[in-house]
Amino acid sequence: MRDDRTATTARAATPAAVQAGRAPSASPRAGLTAWLFLAPALALLAVFSFWPVAFGSLLAFTDYSLIRETHWVGLDNFRTIFDNEMFVTGLKNSLLFLLMVPFVQIGALGLAVLVNNKLPGIRYFRAAFYVPVVTTVSVVGIMWGFMFHEQGTLNYVLQTLQLINAPIGWLSNDTIALFAIMFVTLWRGLGWYMVMYLAALQAVPADMQEAAILDGANRWQRFWKITVPMLRPTIMVCSILSVLAALKAYQEVDVLTQGGPMNSTFTGLYYAYDQGLKHLKLPRALAASFVVSIFCIGIALLCLRWIKPKHR
Repeated sequence: MRDDRTATTARAATPAAVQAGRAPSASPRAGLTAWLFLAPALALLAVFSFWPVAFGSLLAFTDYSLIRETHWVGLDNFRTIFDNEMFVTGLKNSLLFLLMVPFVQIGALGLAVLVNNKLPGIRYFRAAFYVPVVTTVSVVGIMWGFMFHEQGTLNYVLQTLQLINAPIGWLSNDTIALFAIMFVTLWRGLGWYMVMYLAALQAVPADMQEAAILDGANRWQRFWKITVPMLRPTIMVCSILSVLAALKAYQEVDVLTQGGPMNSTFTGLYYAYDQGLKHLKLPRALAASFVVSIFCIGIALLCLRWIKPKHR
């Protein structure tokens, strides 16, 4: 009798939506509270991100100037930049930067697997790889400028090992300067993505690994059959962030070569900076930024399609 009475009381206390098999909907008050908490961040994004992007995209179709009246010119600015060899070279270099994305992701994942082991002093090893992430770009530029100099550390080491006969102009040779900058970008990004992969690795359930060990799976099989599928959402996020960072490469170019030698290290975004802030040709700069943004959105959508996590 007591069990029947308890069951009746529990049914009475259960919402009708739950008894009918439906999830209870959030109350309007709870939704309002959530929006109130989001309001300050949304206001800052609207003022400093959404509005400047929308307004700048609109001005890309005008002859905007600070000292005269603005007129609508349609696609004239885009025709101008695509007829400019410097911008075309910069766009090609931005796409060429995508070549380093697989190396960054594979290297970061390998480092994360390595530092995920419980070894003596492993915390210092993690910190050492994260130092480039928190190092300012100006310091990175000075350091790698000395490293890449013809009489710098890199050439000295290579000559000492008798791997080269004469110093190499890593930043003065228009054939290899871009690849030298790409290496610096890779060096700076490894620690950031390593931390993200490390957090994802530590969230993989230990019981799945133990069950696979009992089934006789070796370390390589456990990595491909358990770890990698569990990391697919993180791989997707890191790949998209890495692709966007590659297409928006600017800081390393600015501190190391300023687009030289012979404009060989210009990127799409650095062209926009050069035209907008150095030569005050704002319509060209805005049009170039708009084109780079379209490339970023398009390639990010392709990454979402190719690396989409499987629903479990």
